[in-house]
Amino acid sequence: MAFHEDEVLGKAYDARLMRRLLAYARPYWPWILLSVLMLLIITVTELARPYLVSVAIDNHLSQVTAGYVAGQASQVLEGHLRAVVRIALILLGLQVTAFVLRFGQLYVLQWTSQRIIFDMRQEIFHHLQGRPLAFFDRQPLGRLTTRVTNDTEQLNEMYTNVLVNLFQDLLILVGIMVVMVRLHRGLALISFAVLPLVVVTAIVFRVKARAAYREVRSRLSRINAFFAENLAGMKTVQAFHQEARQARAFERINRSYYEASMRELTYFAIFRPLMDLIASLGIAALLWYGGVRVLAGDLSFGILYAFINYLQQLFRPINDLTEKYNIMQSAMASAERIFELLDNQEAIPDPVHPKHVRPIRGRIDFEHVFFAYRDEDWVLEDITFHVEPGQTVALVGPTGAGKSSILNLLLRLYDVQRGRILIDGVDIREIPQRELRSQVGVVLQDVFLFSGTIADNIRLGKPLSDDEVRRVAAAVHADRWIERLPNGYQEMVSERGSTFSAGQRQLLAFARALAADPRILILDEATANIDTETEMLIQEALRTLMAGRTTLV
Repeated sequence: MAFHEDEVLGKAYDARLMRRLLAYARPYWPWILLSVLMLLIITVTELARPYLVSVAIDNHLSQVTAGYVAGQASQVLEGHLRAVVRIALILLGLQVTAFVLRFGQLYVLQWTSQRIIFDMRQEIFHHLQGRPLAFFDRQPLGRLTTRVTNDTEQLNEMYTNVLVNLFQDLLILVGIMVVMVRLHRGLALISFAVLPLVVVTAIVFRVKARAAYREVRSRLSRINAFFAENLAGMKTVQAFHQEARQARAFERINRSYYEASMRELTYFAIFRPLMDLIASLGIAALLWYGGVRVLAGDLSFGILYAFINYLQQLFRPINDLTEKYNIMQSAMASAERIFELLDNQEAIPDPVHPKHVRPIRGRIDFEHVFFAYRDEDWVLEDITFHVEPGQTVALVGPTGAGKSSILNLLLRLYDVQRGRILIDGVDIREIPQRELRSQVGVVLQDVFLFSGTIADNIRLGKPLSDDEVRRVAAAVHADRWIERLPNGYQEMVSERGSTFSAGQRQLLAFARALAADPRILILDEATANIDTETEMLIQEALRTLMAGRTTLV
């Protein structure tokens, strides 16, 4: 099995995929616009803070200090002190405003992203429900589950951390550089001198981090696959006393994931301190050049203070942009896999001009039916038979003879390649699928129970009252053990009904079929898992269930 085949990372940005992702955000554009506007105001407050402090230092605090030295009038000094207080209050107001806006922006952005992902998950789920069984035969269920969970969560990170916040990082970068140039071009050039080092470091980190990230995802995929397989086969593992062997195999996979994670962490551990070192070099250059100019009287101390603050702020969005690369790369890979799934239009089509057979009498005709799951590897070849309404017909044959395939074709879970199947003289391909399947009841050997109550599993969407549920359960003698449960018909069913015996699950399947009241009944080895005593109990129920119905056994 290729554990990592889903973890191959493509381009960090794909315009075609981005356009499709933005289409999901289009219904929420007013909220996204509101979030961007709040980010603009937040950015202005961040850019204003160092400038206001520099004004307070140069225009007022330095004047106060000089005034005390020169013995200026107290009213002049008080005027400067009042101006400093006003600037401090303005700074406080800006900080409070930024706090409120950050809260609002984060809430709006997260709400919008969650709504987008909600819509996407709904679309994926409805799309999967419309795929034929042949599609699920080829797709591992774990992979499809990953599409609805992990891949959509990766897109959630893109919408929240990249799509909108990217604007903030770019705004801060451009804003700081513009303010620096306007304040003092010489100091701006000294500050920008470290940017080539930043660019080279970011490129090297991106290459190394991309390879490490791909390796971590691959190893994590192996852990998930091995873990899921081991849990699903726990009965076999314990029965054959393979715990120690499986533990050693898991230890190897787990260690490879640990080592890959440590390599990824090493790159991050080097990158951040290295960026801090480059920032420190820039600050040191500013202090050297600016300090000399301040001492010479060619530069105010406030301007130098503002530049040091702006240079520190400049590195935060640079770090963020570099780390957003991995988020974008993973999101593009997830988007590609999701859209590949959504673009699969494989389906069993409903007829354009449907024929309605109501009520169905139950006559069945197979006419020269050929069917294969793959190409022309025929499972059924030139099958022809006829069943009268109300008749019971048994299909007998060895494993692999095609008995279950015939029943699947009757339900139109698959379509025949040649020939045709008729119900009451009408080709089932001309009957709407919903109408066809509502008239066919199925009891399988491997009964699937859904989470919920016992009553919910008997109803299975049918509008049955509690009394009707009890009657159908009594008809198949399921009421005897149901009523002994602590909560009776309201007893919760565990995953796939694992706490019930095979016979109990089978009795619930009979009750479910009786509740549906179909005209055609399919029993696919329906009593194979029932013990002799239980089988005796349902013989009479079977006669009741099959009475007046066309039955294939």
